[in-house]
Amino acid sequence: MKVAVIGSGGREHALALKISQSPLLEELFIIPGNPGTKKLGSNIALNPDDNDEIVDFCINQKIELAVVGPEKPLTNGLADALRSKGIKVFGPDKNAARIEGEKSFAKKLMEDFNIPTADFKVFTKDQYQDALHYLKSSRFPIVIKADGIAAGKGVIIADNFEDAKAAVDDCFLNSAFGSAGDKVVIEEFMTGQEASVFAITDGKDYVVLPAAQDHKRIGEGDTGKNTGGMGAYAPTPFVDDVMMREIEDTIIKPTIDAMRETGNQYVGCLYCGLMLTQEGPKVVEFNCRFGDPETQAVLPLLQGDFLKLLYSAASGTIEKTAVSYNGGSSVCVVAASKGYPGAYEKGKEIKGLEIEDPQIIVYHAGTKEENGRIFTNGGRVLNITSVIKENNLIKAKQKAYEGLSKLYFDGIYYRKDIADKALKNRVD
Repeated sequence: MKVAVIGSGGREHALALKISQSPLLEELFIIPGNPGTKKLGSNIALNPDDNDEIVDFCINQKIELAVVGPEKPLTNGLADALRSKGIKVFGPDKNAARIEGEKSFAKKLMEDFNIPTADFKVFTKDQYQDALHYLKSSRFPIVIKADGIAAGKGVIIADNFEDAKAAVDDCFLNSAFGSAGDKVVIEEFMTGQEASVFAITDGKDYVVLPAAQDHKRIGEGDTGKNTGGMGAYAPTPFVDDVMMREIEDTIIKPTIDAMRETGNQYVGCLYCGLMLTQEGPKVVEFNCRFGDPETQAVLPLLQGDFLKLLYSAASGTIEKTAVSYNGGSSVCVVAASKGYPGAYEKGKEIKGLEIEDPQIIVYHAGTKEENGRIFTNGGRVLNITSVIKENNLIKAKQKAYEGLSKLYFDGIYYRKDIADKALKNRVD
């Protein structure tokens, strides 16, 4: 089978690596890829946001499955364009991708179909004064979300009215998130442990992968600004078999059914960002693709044929036995550039990438290659991931940081507490 993976980050490196292990694979292309994916297939220097370029390439190369990594090509209709030419796609069409691309769409869907989530109110740019009036009568902390896609940074937790007003001002008056902030969702602040659950679906049936926990904040102890994610681990002990069944019964199945019933049949990975509250699991957000960096922790824990799973879902009849959890554990730590998620420098040479340890995977996220040397080229640069055969997060954390200690670039920054929430709450 000839396969194209669309994207250039750590998530796409993880997808390409898992797909490359399938006996079904004949040839793998990564568009545009990165120095890490170069070892797994052919990197193709095309713009992932140019639908016409991608479609032409896939037709010419007789691609049998396109796997779309990032959200932007999906919300831009890449899956629609490919399917119109008879190419199978793992990823939702433009209408279904609104579940991430328009938070107000997702919240209304959950409201209409009684899917548990935080109470909310939606305001548009011309309702600026109404939004402020609503905030004055609200309980704090409160959450303000830009309605559109903001690279994981359009969510602000405000502890008081002044902070909330500043967040609304950023969206409506300062255009800090561009058109993504022309509408905002203001919702109640939920407390509990967070969890990320991936449901692989053909639009009717689904398979859930091991639950992970992401670490969004830049600083240890979940402090500082929100980022695209500073690390993740899997499986999370906060989602046991009983909890997973509740998540499936109250969130995953009802959402897949609701999307189909409203004419938005969803094919691909439904990312469920959850808060495990005292009242039960509730949806924080849905994403229309695999999470980053959770994917880098979850995929190494799968045994079986991952490509078969994706292809069967894209073909309309998911093969639920294609993969299973292998019983292991994984911790992924993001090595970022100093200053991220604000301004940061690029072009710092990376040393120590030649790690020969079967329990360590180094995924490239924001790197570039020049004359055989690897340099930083993004805010999140590398994802150092441990893979332990047993479900032992203590060992997995130790191994991940052991691998990280061998890497260096000027200004390297990473959190030292990835997986600590699980370790502090574990039952001995």
